[in-house]
Amino acid sequence: MLSDMFSRVLNTLILQTYYLFLSTSTAKLLPARGWGSHTVFFYIFATDLGIFTDSNTKPKKNYYCSMKKSKGTIAILTGGGDVPGLNPAIRAITIRAIRENYRVIGIRRGWAGLTELIRDKKADNSQNYRELSEDIVNKAGRTGGTFLHTSRTRPSHIPAKHVPEHLKDKYNSEINDLTPEVLKNIDFLGIDYLIPIGGDDTLSYSVRMYQEGVKVVAIPKTMDNDVPGTDYCIGFSTCVTRTIHLANLLRTSAGSHERVLVMEVFGRYAGFTALLPTMAGAANRCVIPEYKFDIEHLTKLLVEDRKKNPSNYSVVLVSEGATFEGVDMMFQSTEKDMYGHAKLGGIGDAVSARIKEISPKFNNGKRVETINQYLGYLVRSGDPDAIDSIVPMAYGNLALDLILKGIHGRLVILKNGRYDNIPVDIVTSTKKLINVERHYNTNRLRPVYESFIDKPLFLIS
Repeated sequence: MLSDMFSRVLNTLILQTYYLFLSTSTAKLLPARGWGSHTVFFYIFATDLGIFTDSNTKPKKNYYCSMKKSKGTIAILTGGGDVPGLNPAIRAITIRAIRENYRVIGIRRGWAGLTELIRDKKADNSQNYRELSEDIVNKAGRTGGTFLHTSRTRPSHIPAKHVPEHLKDKYNSEINDLTPEVLKNIDFLGIDYLIPIGGDDTLSYSVRMYQEGVKVVAIPKTMDNDVPGTDYCIGFSTCVTRTIHLANLLRTSAGSHERVLVMEVFGRYAGFTALLPTMAGAANRCVIPEYKFDIEHLTKLLVEDRKKNPSNYSVVLVSEGATFEGVDMMFQSTEKDMYGHAKLGGIGDAVSARIKEISPKFNNGKRVETINQYLGYLVRSGDPDAIDSIVPMAYGNLALDLILKGIHGRLVILKNGRYDNIPVDIVTSTKKLINVERHYNTNRLRPVYESFIDKPLFLIS
């Protein structure tokens, strides 16, 4: 009697669970072995309890793990300029999240993907987001750039010409705030946590998202290393490494022709990308946005450096945002992006021209020629170096640590050699610039080479 009752209950349960397990590898695998339905159900029941695993399917994970209910959806996006280290960060987040039973999606083209998404399950949103898996991120994880692609979209300030076609009837002002659409799109995708990776511009909109109730855990990225609150931003180390390497390549030509080598590098408001390579020996002098320099004094120093060098050349690194007395910040055009920034460029040309013009005054009446090179995207492209492979891995896992604890509204950071996290709104509450008094010798136009005790890895906190 007990046997008949057990059989009836078992058959009922099998019917109720048949369609649930039909699509799983377990339901497909076991009948092929000639096991009956009662045996199949018991096997599933036993493995679901973690009693045993299937030794014949190794290295598959325990069926118990694959049958757990998803904890939710995590979305990742990358915004602003590309740098080496973004793909390692995406990889670290995705692999850890999947193993913790989260679904992971990648938002394509930064905030643009969440702005332009069409809330229709039949619509083609492949340009706006994609499902992520271990296979996908493992292939991209060792490369530079961002395989999710990026943009400088700012959803709260969308010009009329950039409003998505399906929203033009609703938003037709000169500048439009599409934040309500972004919030609806986040809900449509079922996103529980959002991990934006970017610089101060991208992350400033992350603060807006957090204020709107979105669960945000942010990761700092910018080769300029100027996100407030952290000593390190993804991409900075590779930028410094490449700048040193390119300076060493170019100095052979500068020495051969006995010239002054002028190299312009990125750095709109902060001069970290010029100061640190100079500190490492890539240049004799550097000029930075935080200090308006005297072009005549710079020329005098470079001519002196050239005379002291047996190969008769000297080197200066110029931040794109640097200015000298009588000259304001220089731009390639007046067109501005959604964050209000015009594209910088030209200060290296101006410095080079003025050095040639002024140099006879300090070189017995003879003009010193220059080599003028804009390094630009050469220092932000290609594969990440060791630090930009390790730190993104750690940042990605730090973000997951917070999510697993139910913590959000945070920015993961590296401070004084230790990983930590701080409130994300630090991004909009202050600026991170070089402390000129502590780190820059305004008379010698180069870094301060002293007092290294207790300083962080990259010396400037």
